[in-house]
Amino acid sequence: MTAESPTAARGSETTDETHVTARTAELSTNLASLTARIDAACRAVGREVGSVRLLPVTKFHPASDIEILYGLGCREFGESREQEATAKVAQLGHLSHVCWEFIGRLQRNKVKHVARWANTVNSVDSDRLAGALDAAVGAALEAEERTTPMRVLLQVSLDGDTTRGGVVSDDLPALADYVESSASLQLGGLMAIPPLGADPDREFARLAQLHTRLLTAHPQASELSAGMSSDLEAAVRHGSTCVRVGTALMGERPITSA
Repeated sequence: MTAESPTAARGSETTDETHVTARTAELSTNLASLTARIDAACRAVGREVGSVRLLPVTKFHPASDIEILYGLGCREFGESREQEATAKVAQLGHLSHVCWEFIGRLQRNKVKHVARWANTVNSVDSDRLAGALDAAVGAALEAEERTTPMRVLLQVSLDGDTTRGGVVSDDLPALADYVESSASLQLGGLMAIPPLGADPDREFARLAQLHTRLLTAHPQASELSAGMSSDLEAAVRHGSTCVRVGTALMGERPITSA
């Protein structure tokens, strides 16, 4: 086997450094633009700047991008594929004070893995999933694989089509009560994605009404996670406290789903 020459090695290092520099500049520009956009959306409806949290959606993007965003001040990241996320968490274990959130549909056979690293699961939509999470988080706490209960958001199906994830609004109170009674879960609030082709303002207004009702019985459930790259202004108009943004921050996906 022929050893790589020092010149070739230096060339490879230079190429890598050039890529990191360019990607850092791109993400820095995108982050500044996105932050300004969120701030403008808050001002437009008389909300305090900084009252809406940005959750970067980093699925399909490499761990190196997360490391760059960390250097730019981000500490919270959203992932939706368990295997990909678990690998990134391990690879980036040297970063301190990172908060990982699981934002996609979660299969119960993946729960025990997610329970080890996720601060929050955004997509709880059944008592079966909540029960599985409660048991897995309890086991992770006992094994000292985590130190705090898991915060969960209840995903609401705004059109009643639960095949795409979410609990129907009529079943929301019972699910909230179930989570509230769990030993290892904390009810954080609601999450929803508008149906394809629907008017975001109409859907987010309905979500806001459901959140108001939830707060009556569960005042600690203050998070309202709504709004993505294309509709975050509408979400902010209707009280979103967290926007989940991928494309507007990260750009197009560099790899395809496995």
